[in-house]
Amino acid sequence: MTKPMTESLVFLPGFLADGRVFADQINDLSRDHAVMVAPLKGVSLAEMADYVLAVAPPKFALAGHDLGASVATEMLRRAPGRVTRLALISASAQAEPPNAAAAREPRMIKAKTGRFGEALLEELPSTALFDSPHRHAIRDYWLDMAMEAGAETYLTQSRILQRRPDLQNVLRRARLPALVIGGVADTICPARRQDFIAQLMPRAQLVLIEKAGHLPMLEAPKTVSRAFRTWLEAEAPLVLR
Repeated sequence: MTKPMTESLVFLPGFLADGRVFADQINDLSRDHAVMVAPLKGVSLAEMADYVLAVAPPKFALAGHDLGASVATEMLRRAPGRVTRLALISASAQAEPPNAAAAREPRMIKAKTGRFGEALLEELPSTALFDSPHRHAIRDYWLDMAMEAGAETYLTQSRILQRRPDLQNVLRRARLPALVIGGVADTICPARRQDFIAQLMPRAQLVLIEKAGHLPMLEAPKTVSRAFRTWLEAEAPLVLR
């Protein structure tokens, strides 16, 4: 007898990434769930959220990394009745601080003046990943995705991050099963920020991974997949009609 599929799961890649960043989780979870990866299309967080909502199933679990986590939170704000559970990885719930937004400008100038590769090396320094034998290979994997995304996408997504709104109130109102994952070695979205985000949500589980940095899906794939399975098995809230 064929095992019935459980709820659908939508993955949102992060800054300049694509579905390859979730390759291990897709391979594991697609055995039991209808899994899709939605690209981040649009020139604002709102446009990106609307695009994904237009192509997503009527109801779905939602997982986003980095910029994808911000898009996921915006989707929850726009369509709370469609999102059954929420997972945020290497996320930020607050608006980008002025100093961080200003620090993007020199990198964006480099991308505009033919030094895109140099800008990317500064966006994801090796120190933002856990110091493992695979650190440079993982960084190169992300760099390949970023180079394919291109300089125009880089500039668009950089501007979106600069203008990211504060989303704390959206998370405070979230009563759905939530998962927050962070890498202890992450210098871009530090572990303390993930702890703060988890505390905003009444039903959030926090998973901090010692041997991971900004890309825990690639640095500790089995740990992340196990966390996803626990999250997907959590009882969803009763929806009154």
